[in-house]
Amino acid sequence: MTALPNLAIKLLTVSGVDNLLGEFLRARREATTVERAGLLRGTGNRRTPGLRRDEVAMLAGVSVDYYMRLEQGRERSPSDAVLNALAGVFGLDYEATEHLYELARSTRGSFRRTHVADRVSPSVLRLVNNWEHALAFVVNRRLDVLVQNAETAAFLEGLSDSDNLLRLTFLNPASREFFLDWEQEARFKVAHMRAAVGADLDDPSVLTLVEELSLASEDFRRMWESHDIQVKPHEIGRYHHHRVGDLTLWHATFSIDGVPGQRLFVAHAEPGTPSDDALARLSASRC
Repeated sequence: MTALPNLAIKLLTVSGVDNLLGEFLRARREATTVERAGLLRGTGNRRTPGLRRDEVAMLAGVSVDYYMRLEQGRERSPSDAVLNALAGVFGLDYEATEHLYELARSTRGSFRRTHVADRVSPSVLRLVNNWEHALAFVVNRRLDVLVQNAETAAFLEGLSDSDNLLRLTFLNPASREFFLDWEQEARFKVAHMRAAVGADLDDPSVLTLVEELSLASEDFRRMWESHDIQVKPHEIGRYHHHRVGDLTLWHATFSIDGVPGQRLFVAHAEPGTPSDDALARLSASRC
């Protein structure tokens, strides 16, 4: 088997899974500017991207040694007060703060999600198939497309790897023309899987996908290492379809009760717009 790049090895080894909390804190620290944290930038060049460990410790009200132990995985039971303080230092939103708590409260071997078969219930399947004048599809936490309506099938027609949204984005060169805001779309998909997987990164199916994408895409490795967390997509997406041209679509997502990890994605165009006309032509082509 081809050797994994150093970063992918770091992400997929047991030690990497054991220290997900530390990896997340390090990534958030490096992404937080001194201005965002309310600190004055000193003179001269800073050798460390983002905040230094001593700055985080000072802002969070903990000792430097304690914060270093958190990042290194030697301290595994931070209090709620410490977690709240760190969330404030890094400016985490609700979703990212929930992720921080999940990482802090889970331990390898004792935390396991209840994995369910990737089977969509008949009622949800009927809902998707009956959804007209919009894209509608269901994904699992790996962003495998489990079911889709006719409009979605027409929308993704001719694109290889469209059975998984991450493979489509990172392994299919045509995706950079299909997604007019490719970087934004790519970052959301990686951040969405980070949020969906949570602390259960030793799931073999997830590891296999991360390994595949890490080997094939430097962009994926860069975005995965950033530890961004995002559940909801950007409200507006812009696309270029090879048959009907450019489309601007409004997005929404919905959790599916009783099936952890499954989400329903819906996208539609504003009525009366060129994008609405384009979706109508795609729908007619499937009839």
